[in-house]
Amino acid sequence: MTLDSLDLVLRAAAIALLAVLAVALGRDLGGQWRGRLAIALALGSAAHAATFNIGGTAAPSLASAPLIALATADIVVLWLFCRALFDDGFALRGLHGLIWLAVFGFSLIGCLVLGPAGHGRLVIVANNVLALGFLGLTLAQTIRSWSADLVEGRRRIRAFVVIAALSYGGINALLQMASAGSGPSELANVVNAAMFLVVVGAVALMLLRVGAGDVFAPETPPVAEPEATAPRAADRRLVDALMRLMADERIYRRDNVTIGMLATRLSIPEYRLRRLINGELGYRNFNTFLNAHRIEEAKAALADPAQAEVPVITIAMDAGFQSLGPFNRAFKAVTGVTPTEYRRMRLAAA
Repeated sequence: MTLDSLDLVLRAAAIALLAVLAVALGRDLGGQWRGRLAIALALGSAAHAATFNIGGTAAPSLASAPLIALATADIVVLWLFCRALFDDGFALRGLHGLIWLAVFGFSLIGCLVLGPAGHGRLVIVANNVLALGFLGLTLAQTIRSWSADLVEGRRRIRAFVVIAALSYGGINALLQMASAGSGPSELANVVNAAMFLVVVGAVALMLLRVGAGDVFAPETPPVAEPEATAPRAADRRLVDALMRLMADERIYRRDNVTIGMLATRLSIPEYRLRRLINGELGYRNFNTFLNAHRIEEAKAALADPAQAEVPVITIAMDAGFQSLGPFNRAFKAVTGVTPTEYRRMRLAAA
């Protein structure tokens, strides 16, 4: 088998796996926006498998230019996918769509205008610098939010998916830039296709084994009151101590509260506190656990006639939120209404 034929087989296998993965994700996640995001990532990755060309600078055909732009913009989808993967409170907004369109348009213009004008190498370098930038954002998000996940199995799965995707993305971008203008290399394309197939196969196997629904399970946090929980007798003392930190000391009000800080205060290992909050209290994310207590305090303040003139942002920041936007989103996710609407309804009923 020639290198060119092997390259074609590897690409076709990767695309077939991505198609299977897209169907499985659509089945497991149904109409969830996270499912649509995962399917978009799979389709963009398939476009990448069909169009990457290590060392090539020739202007693409009119038919392939949109596929190349779709593959380039897939790095935005990867960034959003990883944000959704690590933050159950993350929600897509219109700005994210505009960012995707900007990257897609930038790549399309490069393919249709700059490439034919003799600036193919510049287009390749610019696209891959952009890709490395979004990979950096993805890595930063991964590091920042990974510790907040309380489900140990899910943390390992997420770490594997992100590391695999980032490793291939970084190597591919560096290969593209290093070889731009040197002419297509059949060997480099085969190696790249083989790496891509391994990553896609490993991620597909991992997700299909555990079920995408387990990775992206929605948050349904319980009421943040100690009497609403029923911990096992062996952990009751720790649950009570944790709730005292929440109710009496209101430790959730402090800046940069971490699970490590709480574990130190309770004199227990961090992993045990993770299991306690997840297994006994039912939370999958540490930030959701903190926000539940913050929102309970905010609800009480908003319903208090004596605080009717206190600005909403003051109540939010007193409860431990750092800004109004995250508070409004978290509050509405829990209550179904905005803080202002909640205040108006409660004061009208008083």
